[in-house]
Amino acid sequence: MIELKHQKVFKAAAILAILVLIVVILVYAKSFLVPLTFAAILSMLLLPVTKWLQSKGVNHAVAIISSILVLVSFFGLVIFFVSYQVADIAGNTAKIEQQFTSKYHQLQQFTSEKLGISPDKQQQMLKEQQSSSQGKTSSMITGLLAGLGGFLTDSLLVLVYIFLFIYFRGRLKGFIIRLVPKEQEGNAVEIVDGSQKVSQQYLTGMFFMIVCLWVMYFIGFSIVGVKNAIFFAILCGVLEIVPFVGNLFGTALTLIMSLAQGGGGSNLIIGILITYAVVQFLQSYILEPMIVGAEVSINPLFTIVGLIAGETLWGIAGMVLAIPLLGMAKIVFDHVESLKPYGYLVGQDKEEEESGMKQKLKGLTGKLKTLFRK
Repeated sequence: MIELKHQKVFKAAAILAILVLIVVILVYAKSFLVPLTFAAILSMLLLPVTKWLQSKGVNHAVAIISSILVLVSFFGLVIFFVSYQVADIAGNTAKIEQQFTSKYHQLQQFTSEKLGISPDKQQQMLKEQQSSSQGKTSSMITGLLAGLGGFLTDSLLVLVYIFLFIYFRGRLKGFIIRLVPKEQEGNAVEIVDGSQKVSQQYLTGMFFMIVCLWVMYFIGFSIVGVKNAIFFAILCGVLEIVPFVGNLFGTALTLIMSLAQGGGGSNLIIGILITYAVVQFLQSYILEPMIVGAEVSINPLFTIVGLIAGETLWGIAGMVLAIPLLGMAKIVFDHVESLKPYGYLVGQDKEEEESGMKQKLKGLTGKLKTLFRK
């Protein structure tokens, strides 16, 4: 009996030690693992394009390079549109500064009347804050330049990793299969193929969903009169990668900048909020079930835990990678018998989740998916 208790304690200690070791590796190997992880996810996203090109008779290496060029061209186009819009916003700096000055004086007046802090006292507090932060400006600029250089280096490294991941995908798959006993190889092949297929569908679906969000936000922002609608549409769509926080931050920034640019007051605010509500409704009830798929949905608890853990370990990159990695992990959990309890833990209970209008919309999206497949 005592020996059995010792075994349980030893097993628990071993599991804890392994978890601590994993966290230490993730933190100290961040500079190596972050580009590698981005490359692994993007390679799965580009794999269908590579396979399609190969089916048309294109050489393997040429097909991979072509798919990477498509990816680079897409991001280049997005950066071009964003840069063009930023240049347009920078051209209206004087007007934006005038609007901010006006709002600042209104805030000063409000603070003086409601809180009893005189404008002179507010100005003195502001100067003290500025003097305390002046010493940090140069170091911040230096850090920004160093970060830009590191980003360009990592981007190039990611492209190289993508090529190698796709080119040697057969060897990587063979390695995974050789890890299991001989009698389990057939089951391992089925699990790897199934997980790979669903992961590709999930990542491709996420990509197309973000593109759809760009279009919907652009249409909505253009209708309500938001200036530089393309920039804010791209911003809100990209920030959807970070659930809960990203979409709220993007909408709030759109509101602030639109008002600063001399927007139409309360009508503009209401229009932006209505656009946000409509896009969120369409995303939750139509786009995600039809494009991404509900089989990899993560419940809110582990969504938040994943985001916080990702930010703690890898910063902003960790927040971006957290949800795709959780979704792919759930796919693996659902395909491996011994890991299915973990898939159930991080997933959502669809029977309790779906009711009323959501069931009808899910039925409609199911019919649309069938129609598109035909």
